[in-house]
Amino acid sequence: MIKVGIIGGAGYTGGELIRLLVNHPEAEISFVQSRSQAGKKLYSSHSDLLGETELAFVPEWHGDVDVLFLCMGHGDSKKFMESNEVNASVKIIDLAHDYRLDDSKVYGLPELNREATKSANFVANPGCFATAIELALLPLAHNGMLKEVHVSGTTGSTGAGVMPSESTHFSWRNNNISTYKEFQHQHLAEIRKSLMQYQPWYENNINFVPYRGNFTRGILVSAYQYCEWPLEEAIRVYKEYYEDHPFTWVTDSPLDVKQVVNTNKCFIHLQMHNGYLMVQSAIDNLLKGASGQAVQNMNLMFGLDETTGLKLKGSAF
Repeated sequence: MIKVGIIGGAGYTGGELIRLLVNHPEAEISFVQSRSQAGKKLYSSHSDLLGETELAFVPEWHGDVDVLFLCMGHGDSKKFMESNEVNASVKIIDLAHDYRLDDSKVYGLPELNREATKSANFVANPGCFATAIELALLPLAHNGMLKEVHVSGTTGSTGAGVMPSESTHFSWRNNNISTYKEFQHQHLAEIRKSLMQYQPWYENNINFVPYRGNFTRGILVSAYQYCEWPLEEAIRVYKEYYEDHPFTWVTDSPLDVKQVVNTNKCFIHLQMHNGYLMVQSAIDNLLKGASGQAVQNMNLMFGLDETTGLKLKGSAF
């Protein structure tokens, strides 16, 4: 069994990671660290874990594990690594943005870096919007066809983290919609870097406008650019790129987020309008966009089938 340690387990990504790992056939949780919740049962913070585990949060971590998941706030992973000595034999998966642009770490998008992830000791897990946008655009970059692209995406409130704020408060978010960080979202740098692995000469804009949705989880992205391919060719190229990737599916049906919520899947739908290819992608921001992808990376790092513990079905209604 893979012995797992979780640093910062009281938030949304920590809770989803625990939910996946308590049922994972090849892993066992050694500890879940949280100074703010130390001594309390995990289900005191994550009520859906009642009846699943009697583990309690611990105030400190220990290194007698095979893998450490870092589920802290952005910026705290580097502080942790700089102030703690982690044995070189312990593999690390960071769910924050701290190492996503670090060339010495593997960027953990399996549909891009699966082989590198298999031999990695440190994986930087992608951001949620980055995952959805990269999966929408990678086949274009892989074929040198990526041009200036316009992207909009709507995310659920859990993408903002567990700490409440004005823009996640129910009375503000319900029956409401708004944009934020227009054209300067923090995930744009990792998106550009990932796409340039295939198309290093890419110098055009990724014009991204993110939206806050009035729902809790899920991301729906729409991206469009001029494309010389007919629709049938585009569909063929996308299906060919993802044919060996078990969680990303190209579908002829229109998308909605309920198709993928509570799963590690990404669904992709293509349309052509007057020479413009529109690519839509849908993911669960907490699973394929965070904790599910982290477990997928763990599976790859330990030589397991990448779907192990992740064969989840969406509720759809």
